[in-house]
Amino acid sequence: MPKHTNLLFAILALCVCCPCSRTLAAQQLVAISSDSTTLPEAPLPQPSTYSSSVTDQSDAQPGQQTATPPATARQNETSEERRERAARELKQEESQRMLGFLPAFNSVIGGHAEPLTSGQKFHLFFKGIVDPYQFAIVAVDTGLQEAEDSYPEYHHGLPGLLRNYAAAYADDFDGNLFGNAILPSLLHQDPRYFRLGHGSFTHRLLYSASTTVRAKSDSGKWQPNYSNVFGNLIGGAISNAYYPQADRGLELTVNHAITVTAEGAIGALLLEFYPDIADHYKRRKERKAAALAAGAPTPQP
Repeated sequence: MPKHTNLLFAILALCVCCPCSRTLAAQQLVAISSDSTTLPEAPLPQPSTYSSSVTDQSDAQPGQQTATPPATARQNETSEERRERAARELKQEESQRMLGFLPAFNSVIGGHAEPLTSGQKFHLFFKGIVDPYQFAIVAVDTGLQEAEDSYPEYHHGLPGLLRNYAAAYADDFDGNLFGNAILPSLLHQDPRYFRLGHGSFTHRLLYSASTTVRAKSDSGKWQPNYSNVFGNLIGGAISNAYYPQADRGLELTVNHAITVTAEGAIGALLLEFYPDIADHYKRRKERKAAALAAGAPTPQP
């Protein structure tokens, strides 16, 4: 997402996440105190609360990510079976959206997913970059830049507006192409966000931010996120080819890389906490409906 809209989404997410996280933390403490079972260190499988416009009844129920087989079953799978399961998981991920319109195609809810092939990484990249939301948000960012006269060399009017729009879209295209498709394929890294889904708000906040510089390899091991870091730098370097002469140079490259990295951290924050927010308001709505049906006072959240 462009920087202007990302800032608004970040403020909104933080304002809503904080009270929701306190409620969820209290519920987790009650559950832990009543259950002596030791919690695993790995992320817990969580049902997806992303809205889904495409569902496969043979694989998952609406709004739920395909269940991951036990480790022993995965070990006994053939390479063909693993590829087929990866394809099913990817199909489900491609139907995930926040608030019904924000793409969440690159989010793994349950903490585990089969590694993607190079072809699937490119497919996931194209799925996101040609989504209608992408074109709409670039249009919003272009309008803000025009209002601020960020690039006077483009001039005003339709030709300048189109040049501004093309440059903004090219920024997203270049960075995502290298950061989510080309480099992940060459370096065998997974471009998706693996949601943690449990722990304190601070821990999850730091975890989500760290994924801009830390990623899972195709073998499932955490390592420096070379794909994202160098992909953002490459995208910034390419932008020197189409931005006005006065704005080109090392400063443009570095500023572009920093901006896109910050946007990635904000996106990860939303992917981490949105299911909690959706679940919180869903349960609140259900409690109100139950109270109305019983004729009792509406319970407080």
